This record gives sequence, C-alpha cells and structure tokens, in this order.
Amino acid sequence: MNPSIRTNFNQNFTEEKYADFLVDLNAGLKNPIEFRIAETPVFLTDDFRDKLIQAGNEIVATILKPDFKQQSERAIPEKCRVANENDHSHFIALDFGVCKDEAGNIVPKLIEMQGFPSLYGFQLHLAENYRHAFEVHGNQTIFFNGLSKSSYLALLRKTIIGPYEPDEVVIMDVDAPNQKTAVDFYITQGYIGTPVVSLADLIQEGNQLFYIYKGEKKRIRRIYNRLIFDEIESDPEIFNKVVDIRQPLDVEWVAHPNWFYRISKFTMPFLQGEYIPQTQFLHEVKQIPEDLQNYVLKPLFSFAGQGVIIDIMDGDIEKIQDPENWILQEKVAYTPVLESPDGGVKIEIRLLYLWPDGDAKPTLAINLARLSRGKMIGVRYNKDFDWVGGTVAFMHK
Repeated sequence: MNPSIRTNFNQNFTEEKYADFLVDLNAGLKNPIEFRIAETPVFLTDDFRDKLIQAGNEIVATILKPDFKQQSERAIPEKCRVANENDHSHFIALDFGVCKDEAGNIVPKLIEMQGFPSLYGFQLHLAENYRHAFEVHGNQTIFFNGLSKSSYLALLRKTIIGPYEPDEVVIMDVDAPNQKTAVDFYITQGYIGTPVVSLADLIQEGNQLFYIYKGEKKRIRRIYNRLIFDEIESDPEIFNKVVDIRQPLDVEWVAHPNWFYRISKFTMPFLQGEYIPQTQFLHEVKQIPEDLQNYVLKPLFSFAGQGVIIDIMDGDIEKIQDPENWILQEKVAYTPVLESPDGGVKIEIRLLYLWPDGDAKPTLAINLARLSRGKMIGVRYNKDFDWVGGTVAFMHK
C-alpha cells in the first residue's frame, strides 16, 4: 500500500529471514503459534490511515449514542445473556476490507465488528519481531493516537486490571491453554501479570468466584473474558458441570459478555457512512435487490464466518425461517493491493480500541491485519497459499 516501503521490503525479503523470524517469534512461548503468520507486515499510506480513523470515528459515534443499548437489546440471545451488565464495552474491534471505490481510490469498507477483545498482547509481540527481523524503520508504528509501547501497555493495564492487583484479575476462556489464540493469553500474562484460567477452574462460594493460584485459593474480582458462547453451544449441559457464569455474581467483566452481541453484525444496519456497506435486517427488506450477486446473507448469531451465504442462489432467501436473525449486506469486493513476489494479496485490517472505566469514549490503540488469497479471509480459506495469514500494519508516526 505504501509503494516505496513495499518495494524496499520485497527486494530485501528472503525465505531465510522469514524462517529466522518465525523461530524468534516462537522463542520462549508456552506452545508454538497455531495459526499462520504472514511473510510481511502491511505498510499503510497516510491517506489510508486517515480514512481508517475517520471510518472508526463514525462507527464509534453510533455506539456512543444514548439509545444504543436500547437499540441493541434484541441482539443478545436469552440463553447467552449474562447478569450485571455494565455501561460500555471495554474493547471494540472493527474489521475493514481494503477495497477500491468507483473512482479507483483505495478505501476501507467495514466487514464486521465486535464488542470483544482481540489479540491485544500478541500484536505487540508480533510487531516487535517484524521490526527486528526485517529492519522496519523507526518512523513506522503500529499504534494510533501517539501511543508508544509503554503508554499502550499502561492503557491495556488500566483497561483490564483497573483498580485491582494483577492476580485478582484472570484471563478466562473455555479451555484456555488449548485455544488457538492461547498464545495471546500467555503473552498478555507476561506483559501485565494476569493469570490464565479455564472455565472449569472457577470455584463458586456464594456469589463469589475463586481460583487456585500458586497453591492458594484466590478471590477473582474481575474476569478478562475471552469466552465466546458459540464455542460451548455443542455442550448444552456445560453449566451443570461448571460455574454458570450467566447468574448474578460478585465479579466484574472486561468486557461483559453481552457486548459481544451488542457490537456485532447486529449493529451494522444502524450505521451510515461512505465506508459502510449497505446493510439491512432481512425481515425489513421491502424489495429484494435484482442484483443479488452483489449481496451476501449473514446469520446474526454465528461465529468465524459460519453460515454465511456468499453466492445467493434462487430460493435461498425464501428458505430462511427466521429472517429477523439475518442481515442482507452489500458484498464487499477486496482489492489485492499488497504486492507479493508472485501477485496481489487481499488485506483486512482490524482497528482495536481500549475503553477503560472512567473514560468518556474508547481510544483507538493498535491494529491487527490479515492477508488472503482465498475466497474469504481466514485460515480455512488460505491453507495452500503463502504470503497469507496474521500480520500487523505499520504506518508513519
């Protein structure tokens, strides 16, 4: 995207450098990284960076509206609703495809959004290793809003730990050590000191939660939640075997699980702006577009692209029994603008916000990027390609 930096990077790239980079990236980790890491970072132009920031600001403005919680109440499935919800999500993730507009300009287009944490620890670790292995210039940063490594980690601590001690806050997932993103849990633990626990590790006494830490029972004041309910749906009896986290408990959530649903595909029909694809709840569509090939059907309550109908066929819409739980969205056409040694590669960039208690609004902090040659972004669609996978975007300070 930044042509001069890209040319210089590609000219100096070697497979040996990439292999050494992966060795260093995995050094000292509890387990090797389980997802593919791309051969290159992304280098943003100032113009595209500014468009991303503008797009994010417009979306956040909708989330900040006083009636947002009322509008998004239907987003939360009753079986997944958790008690003691707070006033805002501590994390916001906005995914943008890199596209071209009708005039041929490179622009971001919103793909999806989450009121849920992403790889806030891992992305810092990844960027530092790219910088070292490929000699990325010091005037390039992965941070927004003038943040540095130290101020970013301070903001991360403020958001996750808040007023508590690190061992009073736990990073929690269903089976944390065996998640694909477990690398992020343990890197985050290294940065801010919060222990990693699984759902089955939670001990309930009254309405309080505890866990075993260094052989002692320790009170949990706050949960840094990485659990997605979709991942436990296959076991309807799970809350008969472990603590039912949906009940009123004397514990704080970062972010509260309900925000995963409030800030999601469900939010997209409420958004407007030049970087937002036209999106409607399916049951509110008055006239089915004639050019259905330019649209995609997405179920509201699915995870990681499951159930999405990319190529809508005759009868697909009529077969849907619960149209209120689907959206019809203008298809976003990624443009393969990243030049690899053997062709263009598509880019998706995730803006990552942090919103600690006491702040009036979220702070755009860091980013995540993914490269793809497949039909969709994601590991399962890019198994047989190189110059694809997880990465990070650098931009001018």
